[in-house]
Amino acid sequence: MDYLPNIFNCNVSVLGLGYVGLPLAIELSKNKKCLKTEKTLNRKIIGFDLNQSRIKELNQGLDRTNEIASNELINKNNLIFTSDVRKLEESEVFIITVPTPIDKTKKPDLNCLGSACSTIGKVLKKRKSNILKNPIIIFESTVYPGATEEFCVPIIEEESQLKFNQKEIGRGFFCGYSPERINPGDKNYKITNIVKVTSGSNADV
Repeated sequence: MDYLPNIFNCNVSVLGLGYVGLPLAIELSKNKKCLKTEKTLNRKIIGFDLNQSRIKELNQGLDRTNEIASNELINKNNLIFTSDVRKLEESEVFIITVPTPIDKTKKPDLNCLGSACSTIGKVLKKRKSNILKNPIIIFESTVYPGATEEFCVPIIEEESQLKFNQKEIGRGFFCGYSPERINPGDKNYKITNIVKVTSGSNADV
């Protein structure tokens, strides 16, 4: 698995800081031990959102979704909030948690998802050459079956000039999907005690 990022100390970007992405970014930034290996997790997390007002509020300790307490935002470790795309360039793992609403005809509106995929693709194309591992892009946004490979992957391939599921270092990227399991406003069942289903584009991922 030398072609994949080191999950214990990699740089992770969470794109979309709503009621799903923000708690996820906070939790990933904590220095916990891996449940499988007992190794300490020490990762740098970048919380990214295009809404500059949202970023400003989070940096001031205000979460309008009321999912995260002010002290957790102010006293965060290994986590920055930003709307600067350049900050994403050192990331090795990307987690997309942008909204996927339905339009007037009740069809899924994938504009935000497509924009996030395009952004990641452009970031990967500009990435610093000292990052050799092939990135993993994980989707948590609610989508229809097949959307990852039929809609998201082609956008990333076109923008990044990398090949999906290519193991040759520096030539490919991989994907995962883990449906969001957040129940907004529920103080008893949160991200830490709700079982999540995960998948990857190969067994190592």
